[in-house]
Amino acid sequence: MSAAPALKKALVYGLVLAGVIAVVGGVVGGFIDGWVGVTSALIGTAMSAVFVAITAGSILLAGRTSKTGMLSPAFFGIVMGAWLVKFIVFLVLVFVLRDQPFVNPAVLFWTIVVAVIGSLAVDLIAVSRARVPYVSDVRMPGDPDSRDRSA
Repeated sequence: MSAAPALKKALVYGLVLAGVIAVVGGVVGGFIDGWVGVTSALIGTAMSAVFVAITAGSILLAGRTSKTGMLSPAFFGIVMGAWLVKFIVFLVLVFVLRDQPFVNPAVLFWTIVVAVIGSLAVDLIAVSRARVPYVSDVRMPGDPDSRDRSA
């Protein structure tokens, strides 16, 4: 078994969360600053959704690429490389969007904060509900290859 089902579930939950944050953030941003607030909330939501997708995608890619599992240098290289890309893109976006007339910095900030906390909660829910064994190479009851071969 692998962690892929849990990561896919976390990705789906994260995208649903992004949709909810886009709607609620857009409404709240609209009340705060009109269309500028709506635009800011949608930009913050899009940034968060892309970052969640990069995280889940990098772990899935790393799991498929590295033959020896999570302890391989390739796994760590891919995951840390994706983290570095996210960090650089985030900084570039913050500096580019900082002084734009179509962005309300407070609405953008709070949308990103809510999205980050929400994505952490979604990841926790997805992983806690996943059936991922603690050890590898163990046949679980009900698995297709777990027939009794002693008879």
